Amino acid sequence: MRTILATLFTILLLLPPLRAGERRDSVIVSLVTCWPGKEVYELCGHEAIRVRGEGIDSVWNYGVFDFNEPNFVGRFVSGQTDYMLASYPFPLFMAEYVQGNRRVVEQDLNLSQEEAWRLLGMLREEALPRNRTYRYNYVKDNCATRIVDRVDQATDRRVIYPDTVKYGTFRREMRAYHKDYPWYQFGIDLALGSGLDAGIPGRAEMFVPIEMMEKVDGAHFDDGAPLVARTRILFEGGENASLPPTPWYVTPLFIFSLLSLLMILIAIVQLRRKRIVRWVYSVWFGVLGLVGCLTAFLVFVSTHEATSPNILLVLLNPLQLIVAVGVWLGRRGRWMTLPMVWWNVVAVGLLLLAWPVQRQTADPAMFPIMAATVALAASYAIIISTGSYKNSAVLRHNKRINEQVSNSTRRSGNTRRSGSGRSSQANARGGNRR
Repeated sequence: MRTILATLFTILLLLPPLRAGERRDSVIVSLVTCWPGKEVYELCGHEAIRVRGEGIDSVWNYGVFDFNEPNFVGRFVSGQTDYMLASYPFPLFMAEYVQGNRRVVEQDLNLSQEEAWRLLGMLREEALPRNRTYRYNYVKDNCATRIVDRVDQATDRRVIYPDTVKYGTFRREMRAYHKDYPWYQFGIDLALGSGLDAGIPGRAEMFVPIEMMEKVDGAHFDDGAPLVARTRILFEGGENASLPPTPWYVTPLFIFSLLSLLMILIAIVQLRRKRIVRWVYSVWFGVLGLVGCLTAFLVFVSTHEATSPNILLVLLNPLQLIVAVGVWLGRRGRWMTLPMVWWNVVAVGLLLLAWPVQRQTADPAMFPIMAATVALAASYAIIISTGSYKNSAVLRHNKRINEQVSNSTRRSGNTRRSGSGRSSQANARGGNRR
């Protein structure tokens, strides 16, 4: 029912604008800012335009997408995510945020009627089926940035926004809003490269709706008039409707620190025993290689501009799978395993040491992962290079051979002793007959 009402309402809104000379009722254009929710795609909040007046109360929403679109996940990963502009009755829009207990704030814009109707006409044109779809970009073309652009285009006067810089980079701004979702931020830091760490001006920080709301509140026209005429809270909701903070003991930093300490301990034990535990290498480097396949796809194939360059490709790349497989090939696999092992010792080791002097930032959990990778690779390289290579399979094989030789020797000894005993008994009987 809600879909039907939204469709009918959109059709009415898309009717041709009034002809010159026809009566135009007064309309008010406002920006509606919605606070973050609990889903990962709600962590930065949401922004929409509201137009209300005599017989009209509509919302214009740039954040509509269809999960049922063919190959949605694949298109999202490859950077081909399409969003749409849709319009429907404002009460339907509000219901979602009231249900989610998310605060909603409205800012009435200080537009002339000519500017307000011009903006409404632009929205109607853009919401037509042939125009409504656009290629979404998380930080440069989303529900908030599009609204700022449309407001600027609709006004006769230039809008001047505060140029203060609060975060300085896209990544720092994301982290501020993702702080209670460390695994989500960990994934973002893996997938998105140094482009997120470039310096940005204050206007670029408006990709987050709440930051946009604050800058719009301080904006003014070049004639000195404020951009916002009135601000009010439509729904109080909660300050933070997202999930509670993740406990420290299940954060990526704690989990990977424990795993990395275990890997370093295994590397040390291997050196002392001169024995390589192959399944450890298969699991550790297998995971690095599989994650590396995704990283390589994002860097070389995806059209997401923020995924390349990504210096983590030094560690997370498909070639790590060579180590995962090569350790099982013994001497035959050394020709391909050793070069990759030395790559991890030298390249990843240098990356770990030089990280503070390069631009890209990473999740803190990446550093124990790098350290463990270097330790395992160095342990393998030292054992192989010193010619003292052993592994559990070889030891078990040698043990079986030694046991077989020992058993064979024991049986031979018993046979000889048994034969000597019988000869002695026969001689004794012969002596008695004489």
